[in-house]
Amino acid sequence: MNKFYIFGLLFFTLNAFSCSDLLDTDMRVLDSAESRNFCEFEGKALLVVNVASRCGYTYQYAGLQKLYESYKDDDFLVIGIPSRDFLQEYSDESDVAEFCSTEYGVEFPMFSTAKVKGKKAHPFYKKLIAESGYTPSWNFNKYLISKEGKVVSTYGSKVKPDSKELISAIEDLL
Repeated sequence: MNKFYIFGLLFFTLNAFSCSDLLDTDMRVLDSAESRNFCEFEGKALLVVNVASRCGYTYQYAGLQKLYESYKDDDFLVIGIPSRDFLQEYSDESDVAEFCSTEYGVEFPMFSTAKVKGKKAHPFYKKLIAESGYTPSWNFNKYLISKEGKVVSTYGSKVKPDSKELISAIEDLL
């Protein structure tokens, strides 16, 4: 083998397994024993949302599903992470999964219930907070992440999934 082939193979191998620190996180799939590493989402624009089934903003599930359907073929993904931090989520994950499926037809990836603020926040949320300087203050806070795995903007609960502001930011990433 020549040295250029070896270098090329090494370069390809290193790049094939690189992932942003933010996304290099494992999380369990909602109501499942299966875990996934968010590195598999690198190369997609992501909207990460801390969700809750019994919140005044729960209606946003419909808008999140619509966003997902509208842009999923353009390398965009919504990620839902239920949280009980604000005391508005079911205690049983099977209830959360059933609610999301039957009430809103949620098809975007949903992950295990997690803490999203404070010292006991899930490691992924600790990374989101550290990178953005933004801590969720309620349910349905949104982090928009670039295809390169960097937080580009954050949105509070009041910013609806169909808002011009959010849609424009998503389209800019695609």
